[in-house]
Amino acid sequence: MRRLIRRTMPADLWTPIGLYQALSPEGPSFLFESVEGGAYLARYSFIGLMPRRVYRVDGWRMEERGPEGCRLYDLRQVHPFAVWREALEALAPEAALEPLPRFIGGLAGYLGYEMAAFFDRVPRAPGDALAFPDAILMQVETLLVFDHVTQTLTLFALAEPGAEGEAEARLTALERRLRDPVPAPSIPTSTPAAGASWKTRVDAGRFREMVRAAQAYIAAGDAFQIVLARRWSRPIAAPPFAIYRTLRRLNPSPYLFFLNLPGLGRNGEDLALIGASPEMLVRVEGGEVTLRPIAGTRPRGRSPEEDQALEQELRADPKEQAEHVMLVDLGRNDLGRVCDYGTVRVEEFMVVERYSHVMHLVSTVRGRLRPGCDALDALAAAFPAGTVSGAPKVRAMEIIAELEGEARGPYAGGVGYFDPRGNADWCITIRTVMVQGDIAMVQAGAGVVADSIPEREEEETRNKARAMQLAVDLSHGADGR
Repeated sequence: MRRLIRRTMPADLWTPIGLYQALSPEGPSFLFESVEGGAYLARYSFIGLMPRRVYRVDGWRMEERGPEGCRLYDLRQVHPFAVWREALEALAPEAALEPLPRFIGGLAGYLGYEMAAFFDRVPRAPGDALAFPDAILMQVETLLVFDHVTQTLTLFALAEPGAEGEAEARLTALERRLRDPVPAPSIPTSTPAAGASWKTRVDAGRFREMVRAAQAYIAAGDAFQIVLARRWSRPIAAPPFAIYRTLRRLNPSPYLFFLNLPGLGRNGEDLALIGASPEMLVRVEGGEVTLRPIAGTRPRGRSPEEDQALEQELRADPKEQAEHVMLVDLGRNDLGRVCDYGTVRVEEFMVVERYSHVMHLVSTVRGRLRPGCDALDALAAAFPAGTVSGAPKVRAMEIIAELEGEARGPYAGGVGYFDPRGNADWCITIRTVMVQGDIAMVQAGAGVVADSIPEREEEETRNKARAMQLAVDLSHGADGR
């Protein structure tokens, strides 16, 4: 049983961005923010640093780096969730008398799309040119929690018995660093001009061919929907955190994240994940499980009148409605695998949410976690989300592997955390910039159904990718370099 040590201070003069900048963590770290939505979605921001352990999954091998050195696991013999479940049990804190945030430390990071092989019999795409491992989780025992409602900052430490002095010293060192003023770097605001260009191996014509091939499978009865994606890349010189600052300004979202993962690539590359995801993968809090499937997209209008017309068009589109209903049903089925019978319900249905470059249809599905299941089970049941794979999920993923022909990596997986008290909050890794070394990559997809128009699906991928590409370009100043 860990002892929970915490210190709270006023934070009305700080922002999460300023705090992270002041701390300037050099090792693996993360910043989770939320700048849109009500108190339910946006109350807390989290900064994790100085992880005691780092878990890295690559195929059927997992590496655990900790103070004792490096330990290797053969994942054909042990499931990674079994290892992480034990780690969370060892971090469980003593009971607190007062309410606490839903996250006070634990495991945080990303699970790539290929982690689905641990939950279902699905093939891995033959090509994988990414430096990103299949998953990276940090065991965080020191966490900063920014409360946007009370405008306070709380420093948490999960102390091992007998090591309370060491935990207190960590918090004292953090307080000292926060007292030292750090000038915030400026964010370029000029319009990007010609510079490094975005390249893709799947051009518009090839993607339309992929859509038609998926429709052939649908016509043959293999699937109802298949979500196909493509990737763009370009060289960068801007620091990843500058790209994050620009993206959060351009595309504020319920799930903003910056994962700094230096030296954790497959061959020691520096990695970063920079995201502004609109979509929850799964949340568990107090035994309540929530999904928020998003399906149905239109670009934003250039005027309020055009924006309203596009919303009405989206609401009236039978293809978008059918796709959304299918994915809500898939979400209900996923929750039914881990929730008490009769507790799964749809609480919001096909509401329109707007983002900087697109608008979406969104629903909310909830259920009560049944005894014997935990937050890891809930994530496994929902992974990957039907909105980035299709229905039925396993067959759709088989077709995706064939048509896309390369591993997706972090894209369409999840970013989030597990708390040792049973809470979890994970978003889908979409609207995300993947950085490996000096290369930035952006990936976006579209849901293909029987009556899809290939040209429109290809256009949808471009609309979804635009905000991330613009964030990268703007981070390089006026010439886009």
